[in-house]
Amino acid sequence: MTARRLAAVAIAAGALVGSVALPASAADARPGRGDVQISRVQYDSPGFDNGSNRSLNNEWVELTNNSRHRVNLSGWTLSESRRGVTYTFRHFSLGGHSTVRVHTGVGRDTFRDVYLDRRNYVWDNNRDTATLRDDHRRLVDDASWGGRGGRGDDRGHGRDHRGDDRGHGRDHRR
Repeated sequence: MTARRLAAVAIAAGALVGSVALPASAADARPGRGDVQISRVQYDSPGFDNGSNRSLNNEWVELTNNSRHRVNLSGWTLSESRRGVTYTFRHFSLGGHSTVRVHTGVGRDTFRDVYLDRRNYVWDNNRDTATLRDDHRRLVDDASWGGRGGRGDDRGHGRDHRGDDRGHGRDHRR
């Protein structure tokens, strides 16, 4: 086999392998439900819980899109386990590498902040679980705090979801 023919076969083989591998990498680049996570939770509004809208809005859950692609959250739900409160996202897309903060109180929705428009606190300060589901009701992520005996169970990402890396089994109360 001549050098020219050998080079042509090598190039053709490389092109074939590249074209077979391309769809797999293109599929991996698509944003999915695993790209969005509950990144932080402030379940205990700082200061005295006086029920004011300001205090209610200092109780929040942050969702972060870790992909570089926009994810359509329309129809997704964020729910609270103890009282059964559920928020459904309507006409909302979360940009790539972006975070949205979901506040308990009343406010005007933007691309960075959305509001449950509640007049009462949602998240239990002692023990609760925030659950994020996609528009097909599949579990995307959850974050729990409190657990048995006031200890955080660190379910989800090994953090207390306030943005602090804390050891497993340590007391997460204030």
